[in-house]
Order: sequence, then C-alpha cells, then structure tokens
Amino acid sequence: MTVTASTRRKARHYAMQALYQWQMAGASLNSIEAEFHADNDMSKTDVAYFRDIFHGVAKNLDEVEGAYRSHLDRKVEDLDPVSRALLRMATYELKSRVDVPYKVVINEAVALAKKFGPTDAFKFINGILDKTAADLRSAEVAADKKG
Repeated sequence: MTVTASTRRKARHYAMQALYQWQMAGASLNSIEAEFHADNDMSKTDVAYFRDIFHGVAKNLDEVEGAYRSHLDRKVEDLDPVSRALLRMATYELKSRVDVPYKVVINEAVALAKKFGPTDAFKFINGILDKTAADLRSAEVAADKKG
C-alpha cells in the first residue's frame, strides 16, 4: 500500500480511538489492536503508522506526557479522555516522527479534536501543541517563523 496523507490521517484517527479505549478500558495493547483490525477496514490505513503511534505512546508514556505537562493549566489526569489521547498521540509524533512536519502533526490533532473532542477542545489542543512543538522541534519551528 502507498503511504499518502489520507492513509496517515486514517491511521491517526484509529490510533486516537485505540488510545482512548486503552485509557478507558485498560485492556492490553495487542487485544485492542486485534479488535481494531477485526472491526475496521484497515485497507486504506497506514497500519504501520497506526501501530507505531499506538504502541509508541504506551511504551513511552512518561516521556510523552513529560513533554507537554509543563504547558498544561491542570493535571494530565484532569484532561478529558479525547484531549488526553490526542495530546499523547501528537506529542509522540513530535518526539519520534521527525519525518512528519510539526504543522501537519498539530493540524491533524486539531482536526480530530474538532470531530471528537468537547466544544473548543481544539483551541486547547492547538495551544498546548504549539508550545510543545517549540520545545521539541525548536529548529524547525524557528525556521518556519523566518520563512
């Protein structure tokens, strides 16, 4: 399968839902992943990207949360579950997927927040991720501001 913006978007969509389910139900990563493969048509999804995000967030949770925690005005535990899943997912991408421009990561998370998050969550997500991107990808953000 060819990796496109569309297949990556679908991977993020499913990864956010899988992370949400993992946070809420606490089931094993492998059982949640198997359920997603059984319940969804993954033929138009970048499955490797889905897997990388989903397992990467879980394996590096402390590091991922530590990267955005200082920008929050509340505890991570007090975030609504959709915002928590999105911040975890996008921060993991900012840290580990430098092949993806930071603006793409933020825009995709904001789009998912508009679709699935509580009212105005997308503004909160955008603000936190802007600050997190400036920390994690300072050279890329600085170059973008000059350009």
